[in-house]
Amino acid sequence: MQLLLQRRREQERDRRLAGDLWTEKGYVFASPTGEPLNPNTDHHEWKDLLKAAGLRAGRLHDAHHTAATVLLILGVPDTVVDAIMGWEPGKSARMRRRYQHLTNRVLTDTADKIGGLLWPLPEGPPASRYR
Repeated sequence: MQLLLQRRREQERDRRLAGDLWTEKGYVFASPTGEPLNPNTDHHEWKDLLKAAGLRAGRLHDAHHTAATVLLILGVPDTVVDAIMGWEPGKSARMRRRYQHLTNRVLTDTADKIGGLLWPLPEGPPASRYR
């Protein structure tokens, strides 16, 4: 609620600054003249950020997949992943399947954990194991 009230104050300021250029269309999030926001703005700002950071071009949506996959690689619990990604409880498993990609590292780490559980290495220095 506080954020919406803050947005209202910001929009009232925009309305005063725009004067006769303001077009009242009832949008909560509008351009500085009251017009609807341009959906391409995010796209262009994302491209500018990638370029400024010296990174290869990529879609903004690809960052969503990358973030979910990094959380998987880090072994972050599903409930935490769901909260970070903003996924609804009833749809979160489906979203994880869609956005988290199994990498070789995830598969290898899992195999190593299973191997360590089933065939743990003997304790002590290697030489003492064979006397």
